Amino acid sequence: MQRDPILVVDRDTGKTFEEAVLGEKWIRWAYQNASARPIEKLLFHSSLISRLMGAWFDSRLSKGKIKAVIEDLSIDMSEASADTESFSCFNDFFVRHLKPEVRPFSADPHEIVSPADGRVLVFPELAEDTFVPVKGHPMSVCTMLPGIAERFVGGALAIARLCPADYHRYHFPAAGRIIAAQDIPGALHSVNPIALGAGPDVFGENKRSWTLVETETLGTYCFVEVGAFGVGSIINTRTTGAVQKMDEKGYFKFGGSTVVVVFEPGKIRFADDLMENSAKGRETLVKVGQPLATAL
Repeated sequence: MQRDPILVVDRDTGKTFEEAVLGEKWIRWAYQNASARPIEKLLFHSSLISRLMGAWFDSRLSKGKIKAVIEDLSIDMSEASADTESFSCFNDFFVRHLKPEVRPFSADPHEIVSPADGRVLVFPELAEDTFVPVKGHPMSVCTMLPGIAERFVGGALAIARLCPADYHRYHFPAAGRIIAAQDIPGALHSVNPIALGAGPDVFGENKRSWTLVETETLGTYCFVEVGAFGVGSIINTRTTGAVQKMDEKGYFKFGGSTVVVVFEPGKIRFADDLMENSAKGRETLVKVGQPLATAL
């Protein structure tokens, strides 16, 4: 099987690093080996395995896995608001809160911030409704957002891909008012570039939720949570009413996951470094609250 490394630019240092993938050999086998296709269908087109995994990660039996994952993925637990020993199961650790001061952000209403810790890829102007993730195939906003995509054709889009090492709560990138929301059932393909390179339309096939947020500064944006293999749940803790920038919107239980933010045409300009790295096909490691874009 071909091993094409996943290269990511660290925003804080400007250096490029190779991403460590939890279970990389298994993911490559599942998506790159033709003999694995029956297993792929069983695992990723059914939620049964992910539900069972979620139940285990919610149980006290999973607590022993916490320290090993912290060590293997070099997670900085000094940022967490609770001590490692206080978590009763793996998912308690996985959805940990952070100390507020470790994720500062600008109060400027014209500055849009990253909605999550993750690897960010931006598309400053969509060709109609199409975008192409790193190592992936063309995907469609119309497929991802059936029934509401028309207003976003020719707009802009940002993908924040979360890995198991990341903080798994996500936040509103700009203040506004929630005007609509919907959950869409679907498959649970991996969101890792290894899987994207094999062809599944994770944004059009996977389980996902979308929320429309109407603002005073940048029109209406759509916030999309995309579930992935092993994700026990997408939990949205704020679903109605007015929201402020960096208010918590929700969290993912165990698994790799993705947040997508879609903007109407001509409303925002992404940060220069994100555009430059994305143009080269490189994701940028960004923290929640850091600058994502500016309202025009």
